[in-house]
Amino acid sequence: MTEIWFIRHGETDWNVARRMQGWQDIDLNDTGRAQASLLAARLARDAATTPFDALYSSDLARARDTAQAASEQLDLRLRIEPGVRERSFGVLEGIDLEKIDALQPEAAASWKSRDPQRPLEGGESLGQFRTRVITAVEDVASRHHGQRVLLFTHGGVLDIVWRHASGLPLEAPREVELRNVGINRVVVAADGWRIAGWGDVAHTEVEVAARDDASVLGR
Repeated sequence: MTEIWFIRHGETDWNVARRMQGWQDIDLNDTGRAQASLLAARLARDAATTPFDALYSSDLARARDTAQAASEQLDLRLRIEPGVRERSFGVLEGIDLEKIDALQPEAAASWKSRDPQRPLEGGESLGQFRTRVITAVEDVASRHHGQRVLLFTHGGVLDIVWRHASGLPLEAPREVELRNVGINRVVVAADGWRIAGWGDVAHTEVEVAARDDASVLGR
C-alpha cells in the first residue's frame, strides 16, 4: 500500500484564458508562484507530523516549478516522472476553449466525445492517456510500498486518477473539481485504489484572507 498525494500545478496565464495547454510548456504566472509557496508551507507543516518519503513531478514546467518550491521546503529530491504529464491534445493545443469548435471541429468533437478509442489528431486518445497515467502511477507506487509520496501533475491526470479510484467510467461526466494546487490523497494498493481525500485547498485560503485584510486596511 502506498499513499500518494496528487497535486495539480499552480495557475498559468493559459488557465486564466481557458486555453488548451496539453504538452505546451507554459510557466506559472505570479498567482501560480504564490500558490506554490503557500502549498510548500502547508506541506512542511504536514511533514512535521508525518514526513513524506519521496517527491515526483511531471516534466512540464508548470508542475515542475510548483514541485520545486515544495522540494526546497521539505529537503526532498525532486524526481521527474514524464508518465504523469498532461494529455497531449494535438491540434487543439494553444487554442482558446471557446474557439476549438470553429477552428478544429473534428478534433473538438473527438475530445468532447470522451470515447476512449476515438483518435485525436496529433495527440493521444483518451484510452491511450488513461493507460499511460495508470501505468506511471502503479510504477511509482511499487517503488514506495508502505510510504507516503507527493506527485505533482495536471488536471487531466487527476481526472483519470479520480475515475480509476472511484470506478467512474471514462465516458461519464466529471464529478469533481480539479483545483490548482489542490491536494488529492489516494491509497494505491494491490487490491485497488481508494480515495482518502480530495480537493483540499485550505492552504490557498490564507492568501484570500490576507487580501481581504489588506482591503479592509486600505492597502
